[in-house]
Amino acid sequence: MDRTTLRIYDDSLRRCNARPGFLSRFYDLFIASSDEVRAKFANTDFERQKRALRASLHMMALAAEDPAKDPQRYLKDLAASHGRHGLDIGARFYDLWLDSLLAAVKEFDPEYSPEVEKAWEAVMMVGISYLISRYNDPPRTQG
Repeated sequence: MDRTTLRIYDDSLRRCNARPGFLSRFYDLFIASSDEVRAKFANTDFERQKRALRASLHMMALAAEDPAKDPQRYLKDLAASHGRHGLDIGARFYDLWLDSLLAAVKEFDPEYSPEVEKAWEAVMMVGISYLISRYNDPPRTQG
């Protein structure tokens, strides 16, 4: 991925994270997006979940730096936890997830623009594509 796109994404993420409530707003939007999503999050510790999401947004950017290389280095644990044998997050959830994320970015980034939206989409799609491609992987063994 080109440096300009990554810089636009990183700068926007920094601005969003600097404003209190960004990740809470994302989860409000995402949970309201469908009954199935709401059910998936019924017993979630949202403080822990927001920390995990904050970390994964940075990992997505690292994976997007060179999407021709296997993003496994950064996303294999996330893929395992979100796959059929983990949280069972199928492809149908990712459109809702991305739409909710972009809506939160639009609200929280004071410099939001079509270029910012494109940068977020480009970075997130590298990770989303990888997660979807690994959905049916067998469960990882311990040890």
